[in-house]
Amino acid sequence: MDEVKQLVSDIKNRNFKPIYFLMGEEPYYIDKVSDYIQETVLTEEERGFNQMVLYGRDVTIDEIVGNAKRFPMMAEYQVIIVKEAQDLSRTIENLVEYAKNPQPSTILVFNYKYKTIDKRKSLYKTLNKTAIVYESKKLYDNQVPAWINRVLAGKNYSITPKGAQMLTEFLGTDLSKISNELDKLRIVLPEGTQITPELIEVNIGISKDYNNFELHKAIGYRDVVKANKIINYFGENPKDNPMVLTVGFLYTYFSRVLHLHGLKDKSSRSVAAALKISPYFTEEYIVAARNYPMKKVSAIISDLRVFDVKGKGVGANAVPQSDLLKELMVRIMY
Repeated sequence: MDEVKQLVSDIKNRNFKPIYFLMGEEPYYIDKVSDYIQETVLTEEERGFNQMVLYGRDVTIDEIVGNAKRFPMMAEYQVIIVKEAQDLSRTIENLVEYAKNPQPSTILVFNYKYKTIDKRKSLYKTLNKTAIVYESKKLYDNQVPAWINRVLAGKNYSITPKGAQMLTEFLGTDLSKISNELDKLRIVLPEGTQITPELIEVNIGISKDYNNFELHKAIGYRDVVKANKIINYFGENPKDNPMVLTVGFLYTYFSRVLHLHGLKDKSSRSVAAALKISPYFTEEYIVAARNYPMKKVSAIISDLRVFDVKGKGVGANAVPQSDLLKELMVRIMY
């Protein structure tokens, strides 16, 4: 995030580099930086002759270099953006000669998504000397709520910890998808609003009562009635609540409980740091550790591995997922 801010700040101050090689598993920031260059470097009048968008599947490295060596017309710079540049992965090393001596009046941007170039080869080493190389790494699940908080704070909104967790659970780590949902909330909610689970339920459609977050909590507190209500809801709405996701979230949950059992310092601050969770949720994990001894947690994790396979249809083709979930709850809570 800080690296992106510095990148944007340098571009805003017109401190340009001749090549921006934007790569990595997370496309969100690649698109953001590329779009910012596309929208701000040239004036509207200059773009007609001096801005070009190419696509990796349609061009060769030689064609890109040929365009990059042109001089701008009635402007200080020309901008060339190569989208889906990962389609050039087999020949991308051919860029190295141009990268050694790039045209200073050309700003050449590569959107190289979902992968990275080989850092042992010449192109990467050369780009690091003459260009900007930015690697956009995918966030882990436990980093997404903090990212949501930062994005909303920048727009003068806030969100409750439970709300951020609900969005993470429902949308995963796809920052573009999360950003789109946050934009929808900002359209309907006035600036300064604190986004709550209730507002998320009304405006996005994620149930505040029947979701994996609430299931974890019910299981952790050994609330059998509530856990079964949630499981029944999942069974009635399998498309919105696939078993593979439920088992995956439970595996993460009980892995953290097992980790907690091994901690010497079980204070709230220590637990939050060790499990990489918000302090808001530490009490729930501490209670779960009391309710589920280490031996039981190990057995649950073993069961979850078995049910993960069954949920994918191996050895349980004729068994409805609703029945598998009910059986899993019995194994966990009794």
